[in-house]
Amino acid sequence: MRYNNYNFMPHKITQAVILCAGLGTRLRPLTDMIPKVMVPIAGRPLLERHIERLKGFGIDELFINLHYLPEIITEYCGDGSRWGVKIHYSFEPKILGTGGGIKQFEKDLDDNFLVVYGDMVSLINYSNMIKEYFEKENPIGITAVGDRDERIASVDLVEVDEYGKFVEIYPRPHSRVPEHHKAFLAGHIFNKRILSYIPPDVEYSIDLQAIPEAFAKGENFYAYDVDAHGEYIEDIGTLELYKKVEQYFLEKGL
Repeated sequence: MRYNNYNFMPHKITQAVILCAGLGTRLRPLTDMIPKVMVPIAGRPLLERHIERLKGFGIDELFINLHYLPEIITEYCGDGSRWGVKIHYSFEPKILGTGGGIKQFEKDLDDNFLVVYGDMVSLINYSNMIKEYFEKENPIGITAVGDRDERIASVDLVEVDEYGKFVEIYPRPHSRVPEHHKAFLAGHIFNKRILSYIPPDVEYSIDLQAIPEAFAKGENFYAYDVDAHGEYIEDIGTLELYKKVEQYFLEKGL
């Protein structure tokens, strides 16, 4: 299923990294026997929902990092041909973090690519996000942000200007909360030069290390406000959040 007129866009992105190496310890017992990204959302594995949605926006080459129970993912997804996509895998004997996980695919990534957090449920309109990205001035990245004031202590914050450009990053725990803030959410488009800020073969965070380092060096980062677009994205990191997301999908018939 196509979600948009993607083929008529002046700029395209056709690759995405789906980060799938997490242990999902807070979701036990659901994750005792399956990886976190394979938990069912309204009867279907979350990872399958990611793949189908990305394919619908013209993303047909996927890169998946693995660690916990990797064979369950590889046996279910295979080479991706059942969805009309091509899947590449990278196994991490030791978890390399979000940045380290992306770095493993460096030689095969195009100049611009999406990053999707496999344990987040995302209904982002990727065509809108891609369009905004290419409209920005020399971006190294654009990051999904939104309002999460109900759990502000548990999220990293960013202050943005009137053009959506990052002004300051406030990692948790917060020494202060800026008046005009947004919460970092899980979803990025990056220019490949972000990988120059990630050392090889070590655990490294894209959110807490690579982005702040690049930002400090004067790179242009921008915010994609999911709330302004009326788009849904939610973490399933705890059983409480998982049940909330499951109920949302059941009520919407998704």
